[in-house]
Amino acid sequence: MAWINTIPLGEAEGHLAQLYAAALDPSTGALDHIMAIHSLHPAGLEAHLMLYTAVMRGTPSLRKVDRELVALAVSTANECHY
Repeated sequence: MAWINTIPLGEAEGHLAQLYAAALDPSTGALDHIMAIHSLHPAGLEAHLMLYTAVMRGTPSLRKVDRELVALAVSTANECHY
């Protein structure tokens, strides 16, 4: 697995801190590593958040659990370890 420099959650300032706040897992308060890797390019984090929101909330005919299951199946098929 690649190692990528990131700005830790506690050190984020300004716009990055706002994006991190929007990206926090609501159940744990943790920041997923996949979001933190965008810390050196906040525009990438913002785009990732917008894409995630569109995909995971933009299909009202599917329950959230079903959308998560589809994401898991695709990740498994792609041999994604995340």
